[in-house]
Amino acid sequence: MRVALFGGSFNPPHVAHQLVCTYVLATARPAVDQVWMNPTFVHPFGKQLAAYEDRVTMCQRAATLFGGRVVVSRIESELEGESYTVRTVRELMKRHPEHGFALVIGADLLKQRERWRDWPALSQLVPQIIVGRANHQGGEVELPAISSTEIRRRVAVAESIDALVPLGVVDYIAEHGLYRHGQ
Repeated sequence: MRVALFGGSFNPPHVAHQLVCTYVLATARPAVDQVWMNPTFVHPFGKQLAAYEDRVTMCQRAATLFGGRVVVSRIESELEGESYTVRTVRELMKRHPEHGFALVIGADLLKQRERWRDWPALSQLVPQIIVGRANHQGGEVELPAISSTEIRRRVAVAESIDALVPLGVVDYIAEHGLYRHGQ
């Protein structure tokens, strides 16, 4: 099986994340069988995040649309400590030698990749699938300018997020009182 690894804070996951999954499943060559969403356990740059279990559950709700072709992985919590993509990729390759892996990277992160732990090794381990983001060159397609930061801001000031976030995630945020205080 060919698997595309899609890591991120997913704080919260939104429709642009779903569009990334759709884009990768529909267009990647060689073809991708599954996308594995890997929520960050501890952000290496000290970013404040909602609780890991909340983000995993929201990712699972966002993934239901894909009928099993998008799976949420808990690998980064199993590894504990700060989340480093190179460590995650190496561990998944060790645990699943039967799979071929690729790494989904947003075009906005291309300029930051030199800050990633052991980028030269990571770039040799797996091919990258570059996905465009609004106002960032590098991807074939530009996705809508939706950000988790904007969604958290809207929730904190009681503005609607309905058009930006999958309904199951909107409901989860409301049910659990997430992001009300600008977390």
